[in-house]
Amino acid sequence: MKRITIYFSAALFLLGISTSCNKSTSKSSSKTGMAYNNKYNGGFEVNNKVKGGPGPGLIAIEGGTFVMGGSLNQDLGYEFDNVKRRVTVASFYIDETEVANVDWLEYLHWIKRTYPNDAEYYYNALPDTLVWRQPLSYNEPYVNNYLRHPAFRDYPVVGITWEQANEYCVWRTDRVNEEILRKSGYLVDYKTLAGGGKAGAPAIATTSKEPFNTDIYLNGQFRGEGIDGKKMKKDLNPNAVASGATTGKSGPVRPVRVEDGVLKQPYRLPTEAEWEYAALALAGNTEFENIADGRIYPWNGLGVRSPKKRTQGMILANFKRGEGDNMGTGGYLNDKADITGPVRNYIPNDFGLYNMAGNVNEWTADVYRKLSFEDFSDFNSFRGNEFVNKQLSNREKGIYAKDKYGRPIKDPAKSGKKQKWSEIQGNVAAVDSSSLAGKPYKSDFRGYLDTVNTSLYGTTTLVNDRSRVYKGGSWNDRAYWLNPATRRFMQQDETSAEIGFRSAMTLVGAPEIISKGKPQFTKFKSKAKSN
Repeated sequence: MKRITIYFSAALFLLGISTSCNKSTSKSSSKTGMAYNNKYNGGFEVNNKVKGGPGPGLIAIEGGTFVMGGSLNQDLGYEFDNVKRRVTVASFYIDETEVANVDWLEYLHWIKRTYPNDAEYYYNALPDTLVWRQPLSYNEPYVNNYLRHPAFRDYPVVGITWEQANEYCVWRTDRVNEEILRKSGYLVDYKTLAGGGKAGAPAIATTSKEPFNTDIYLNGQFRGEGIDGKKMKKDLNPNAVASGATTGKSGPVRPVRVEDGVLKQPYRLPTEAEWEYAALALAGNTEFENIADGRIYPWNGLGVRSPKKRTQGMILANFKRGEGDNMGTGGYLNDKADITGPVRNYIPNDFGLYNMAGNVNEWTADVYRKLSFEDFSDFNSFRGNEFVNKQLSNREKGIYAKDKYGRPIKDPAKSGKKQKWSEIQGNVAAVDSSSLAGKPYKSDFRGYLDTVNTSLYGTTTLVNDRSRVYKGGSWNDRAYWLNPATRRFMQQDETSAEIGFRSAMTLVGAPEIISKGKPQFTKFKSKAKSN
């Protein structure tokens, strides 16, 4: 079976060039007959149908059904915590590589540049470089050099907590969307913002003291002088001027909306099911829904060495072969890495993803439970939902309350369903059947209506709601842990020299990534016209 890496990469390239496809053929509503995009009949806007491509660094993964835990033939630890069950994973995007040191340094640089006087923010974002210290090892050079020295620039960042990884994903979402808006002219471009690039020219005045935030922007709270670009969209709403919208040469203009399909979905950590599905990459062994061969690792075969003649015997991932053997023999370093290695080392799997086995373990979004396989959803399986609402500072105008960094403040959701208007206004006690005495709403079957004293978690057991799953095996793990079905956990505020992460993103729209060459139903369109 030929590898499909090139196949997927070609499709991703095309997706990256253009974010639009399947233009809308209708210019009026099929239900009311009213024309779309007409400023005289109310200005309801309908954009061309678009399917957003992946954000920077991401690879498209065509979802489907697979047996989660199915690649684990022998549970050496007798944990029985990933018993086989069939689930379906929706199509999504995931990073081609682990997040590298240079990526994290870019993050730190932005914090220092944007908040030069906020030492706490910068300190909280710093990785714990002391994870390299071991009582009986001389690893001090890694403490001082691993993060910042250019020799380790393309090595995976480590010493990152699960919480820090999530913060990075939030920051990355805003920077990617800001870059899209500035390049497209919806926001003032960076050069103009800095004074036109002229020596000694002052930066232009801006009405915003906080940096760009996607949620705040979409809520219409990131507007004004020094913010609005020259190529903003026309506002066809006849009340636009009355609401104080900015007026351009062709009339009122507006910021980008979700309906425009311009902005990317939020970056986030992959769920455990997504990570395992992407690591196995069984699409490379599939034809017409028939899987020709299962896998133990992200590659074919039962071993960890290359079977090809030119590279025969070479290790296919960065891991520990045995006690005291981290890289092979001097003169012939088999895996060519003593600790971690560059994020693009070794052969990618059939999805085009590097180091889905070895190098570093990777955080997933899921809360760990030993019996996760007992209570699970068979579609987009995930444990750890904590639903939140954005806090409003002005309920009548729908203005979001912001923290000191210009981000919306999020509170635990009070209900698992849409509340009545009177409940939101506080006229009726907002107590929902899915909550207890106003407690924040959570959707966790094993904890549903649970009255156990949670203060005992971490005292009588190592597992609690802050225990997060990590997978993949590391440079210091044996080959067993390279199996995508193996799972371990660590507290979300703890760090390790053996754990890194990569980001994911939800794919919106049709799940099929590549349709060329596949059977399709013909789309018939009636030629008859009626008066």
